[in-house]
Amino acid sequence: MIEEKKKFKLISEKNPRIILPNALTILGVCIGLSSIKFALDSNYGLAVVAIIVAAIFDALDGRIARLIKGTSKVGKELDSLTDVISFGVAPAFIMFFWTLNEIGKLGWLVVLLYVVCCALRLARFNITSTQDQEWKENFFEGVPSPSGAILVLLPLVFYMSNFYEFDQYRTTISAATFVFVAFLMVSKFPTYSLKRIAIPRRTTVFLLLGICLYFGLLVIYTFKVIFISGIIYLLFIPISYLHFKRLDSNKNKNNLKNIDETEEPEDIL
Repeated sequence: MIEEKKKFKLISEKNPRIILPNALTILGVCIGLSSIKFALDSNYGLAVVAIIVAAIFDALDGRIARLIKGTSKVGKELDSLTDVISFGVAPAFIMFFWTLNEIGKLGWLVVLLYVVCCALRLARFNITSTQDQEWKENFFEGVPSPSGAILVLLPLVFYMSNFYEFDQYRTTISAATFVFVAFLMVSKFPTYSLKRIAIPRRTTVFLLLGICLYFGLLVIYTFKVIFISGIIYLLFIPISYLHFKRLDSNKNKNNLKNIDETEEPEDIL
C-alpha cells in the first residue's frame, strides 16, 4: 500500500492573506508615531497630516482583511494596540508640545485623561458584540479613536487654517476640547461607523466623483477642509443618536408584535 504523500507547507494557506492587513496596521502606527517626531521639530502641519494618513490606513486595514478573508485574532488585537499609540498617545503629545505644556501639570493631567479614555474605549470595542442585531454594526458606542484623534487636534487645525487668530485662548480651548472628546469616547452615544454603505449602482459614479472632489480640496485647502469635516462629524453625532433610537424602537416593536402573534390564548376560567 502506497502511503499518501503529505503536502509540505512552510506556511499555512491563510498566512499570506493575514500579512497584508497586518502590514498596513504596522505601517499606520509607524506614521502615527512619526507625528510625535514632527511635533518635536515644531512641524505641526506635518504632524497633523501624519495622523490623518494613519487614520486612512486604519480604515483600510480592516476592510481589506474582510475583503480578502484575512482576519485574525492577532490582527484584531494588533489593531487596537496600535490605535492607542496612533490616536491616543500621538495626538496627545502633539497638543501638549503645541500648547498644553503652558499650563504645566494640569496640561499633563488632561493628556493622561484623554489617553486613558482612548484605551478604555478600545478595550470596550474589543469585547462588544453586535451579532444578535446586524443593524447595530452601522454604529459605534462612543466616538471611535481615529475620529477622537482628529477632534482633539481641531484647535491646532483651526489655528493653522488661518480662519481666526486666537492665541490667547488656545490653551483653554485645547484643554476643554480634550475633556469633551475624552467624554465622547467613553460615552455610549451611538455614532455612525459606515461599515455597511449600500448605494444604488447608478449613483456610484457620483460617489466616486464626490470622493475625488473631496480629496482634491483636501490637498489644496488641507487644514480648512479638515476643520470643516471635524465640525460636520460633530453635528452628525446627535443625528446618529436619533437614528439609532428610532431603529432600536422599531426593532423592539417588531419583537413585541412577534411575541403577541405567537402567544396562545389561555383560558383562565
